[in-house]
Amino acid sequence: MSRDIQSKLVAQHLAYKATPAAISRPPPTVITAQFHPVYTCGRREIGSVTQAQQDFLRAGGKAEFHEALRGGQTTFHGPAQLVAYPVIDLKRHSLSPRCYVNLLESAVIKTSAHYGIPTRRTENPGVWVDDDRKICAVGVHLRRNVSSHGIGLNVSTNLSWFERIVACGLEDKSVTSLEAVGVRGLRVDDVGDTFVKALADALDGVTGIEEG
Repeated sequence: MSRDIQSKLVAQHLAYKATPAAISRPPPTVITAQFHPVYTCGRREIGSVTQAQQDFLRAGGKAEFHEALRGGQTTFHGPAQLVAYPVIDLKRHSLSPRCYVNLLESAVIKTSAHYGIPTRRTENPGVWVDDDRKICAVGVHLRRNVSSHGIGLNVSTNLSWFERIVACGLEDKSVTSLEAVGVRGLRVDDVGDTFVKALADALDGVTGIEEG
């Protein structure tokens, strides 16, 4: 359902860019969600994940597998993980693709700090608590500078799901969550609200947040 909403929002932005005089400019929107267990591969891996590998990831029907257009490699989304998909026209906010990814990472870092957890960037993609433990995956797709996909921040995710993959293709690295580093009892919806506020505060031209 979140992917369907995302596709419709992207289509609205593209329609406006094609005929701006015909329709109203759509606002920047952030979809926040939790998924049932699902593994997704990035666009560079489309068609390369064998049927045997897909069957392994599906864990006897406990999880799904989907190909995605986002950047990055195979990752996991599931319960107790915040998935946030901003649909934004980067040009409207004077953002380059690299600056946009930095913006997402900064919003995650600010969100984590709100709950007392220092996080940072490393030489590898995403947001990390240290050089070896990743707490948030980042993978985006752009079409005519309209963004889709986004971030997956582990709140109290069952981390054993990640044992079936080399998360984001990084050998000898591990994943963690806010709960695993000591923050217990968080609601994913509340973490989502914190992330959206951090992102909105950093977006040029955004003066408020409306919940839909």
